[in-house]
Amino acid sequence: MKGRVMSQLSNLIQQVSSTKKATAEKAATIAAQLNLPFKATQSKNNTADQGASDSIQSKEISNPFTKILKAVQLLPKSTQSFVLTKAFSRLVPYVGTTGIVYEEVTPNKLVVSLENKKGVQNHIGSVHAVAVTLLAETATGFVLAMNLPSDRILLVKSYEVNFYRPVKKGQMAAIATLNDEQRQYILDTPKGEMVIPCVIEDRNSDSDRAPITVEMTWAWIPKSELKQRREGKTK
Repeated sequence: MKGRVMSQLSNLIQQVSSTKKATAEKAATIAAQLNLPFKATQSKNNTADQGASDSIQSKEISNPFTKILKAVQLLPKSTQSFVLTKAFSRLVPYVGTTGIVYEEVTPNKLVVSLENKKGVQNHIGSVHAVAVTLLAETATGFVLAMNLPSDRILLVKSYEVNFYRPVKKGQMAAIATLNDEQRQYILDTPKGEMVIPCVIEDRNSDSDRAPITVEMTWAWIPKSELKQRREGKTK
């Protein structure tokens, strides 16, 4: 069934640029083929996010990330996290090898999590520091990607990670957010950078103190400039 979901998702994404009615009909067909409940409406949270987006942006953001999100929002909510995880893992293959799960994806907020499994553990049995850093990089990078026009590309510039206490031997999560002012700045600025704070949750701990704080500095530039750099035409 999981393979069929991804195959049908590819078809659905191709329909996203068509009329809303045609897209909804395609999503309904997919849901029926997978024996899943379907209602062609977005959740209240998604609707609110879209309303905020419409109020601050002069044009719709369309790139591979937002096309996937738009398509997946038409599928049953119970399947969205799984499908987003599989689809985004194909866009960024390395991230897909770690087991990161995309729990919540909107233009304002992105939540990813990572189970404490052997492949991501350190020498004391908790999630490795580098894996936590990747979790934060994924959350901050993807929330930026949700707001970046298709003629630009994002690049991580620097990051700062501070460790305050050992983490428990359980699931870790990273939460990255952008407010409407930040989102408008990204839209209006062809070439820029931004520090995106990230909250790290140690979900098996009852401590009020965050175990780790992370600040990721992301930059974005026009794709044409990156191409010129790679061709040695600019410094």
